Amino acid sequence: MGFSTARMPRLRTSWERLEESHHWYAIKANSNLKILQHLRKLGCGAVLVSGNELKLALHAGFDLTKCIFNGNGKILEDLVLAAQAGVFVNVDSEFDLENIVTAAKFAGRKVNVLLRINPDVDPQNSKFGIRNEKLQWFLDAVKAHPDELKLVGAHCHLGSTITKVDIFRDAAVLMVNYIDEIRAQGFEVDYLNIGGGLGIDYYHSGAVLPKPRDLIDTVRELVLSRNLNLIIEPGRSLIANICCLVNRVTGVKTNGTKNFIVIDGSMAELIRPSLYDAYQHIELVSPTPPDAEISTFDVVGPVCESADFLGKERQLPTPAKGTGLVVHDAGAYCMSMASTYNLKMRPPEYWVEEDGSVTKIRHGETFEDHIRFFEGL
Repeated sequence: MGFSTARMPRLRTSWERLEESHHWYAIKANSNLKILQHLRKLGCGAVLVSGNELKLALHAGFDLTKCIFNGNGKILEDLVLAAQAGVFVNVDSEFDLENIVTAAKFAGRKVNVLLRINPDVDPQNSKFGIRNEKLQWFLDAVKAHPDELKLVGAHCHLGSTITKVDIFRDAAVLMVNYIDEIRAQGFEVDYLNIGGGLGIDYYHSGAVLPKPRDLIDTVRELVLSRNLNLIIEPGRSLIANICCLVNRVTGVKTNGTKNFIVIDGSMAELIRPSLYDAYQHIELVSPTPPDAEISTFDVVGPVCESADFLGKERQLPTPAKGTGLVVHDAGAYCMSMASTYNLKMRPPEYWVEEDGSVTKIRHGETFEDHIRFFEGL
């Protein structure tokens, strides 16, 4: 069992227009060091949501002037790191602004901030950003801290798995109007961060979904009309469909009314299906006999939880023991959310070159790794 990642040659077309926008990759989607270094070489910046992600961005060699620290509950210690590093920081709430000011004082340097405004164009956006009717309060608060804060832009987050770019234009219309208000009060605002959230075709239906370039195209006119630098935060849409989780079939069983394919992978390695009923395309990769019976199966793992499944009601040939089974589109929010529940150690990861050669890019964890946490106690 392990994760396999292709080399991502398709990403290059998304960077053809870097001179017009900033593509800043959301590290939370997949934090493998090899992948981060590859994206950094393509000219990508980094979107951070923790102090450790900031440390990893430093380790991967990202340009800190092309990094932004997001989050609706950033803690003071992490904000101090962000202030010391000189990355952009999004202001998400009243208490967030207070913590950023305190961090700036600890670090002894001014922090470049963007106001994360909730434009109210999508109901799933309620957790993130300041209410737009509170904009003046935040502008007054920034004015009150000229030694700690420099307001350089505005940001919005519209949600995840967005399949139409029209929503970004709707948000951009509102956001440039807010920027007009901000500039009218003397702030030199140069950045519009329109966020990320583009989806992929998890169902392998052949649907043509928008790419980061499409997002840029739909808001370009508005951005140029205000002479703004555009930041987009693609994570899932860049990384999800270039990686898969490779498993072996342990066996096939039935409870009389339902059939199960039991594999060595589980919710511990890929929690998306059990966490929020996400669909991941599944197929068998070993040759199957031409007369293999097609049946409806739930694909489940060995973890002692009824929620331990990777797919439900899938039409598949009945596999033999040891057959390979692949869960596709596992590049985003899979390994980065994996755990060691039931002491199932996280698997290795491999990089597949265009010529088919394979290189290990993360060691699989061992029981000895777990025991080390207790040594000397």
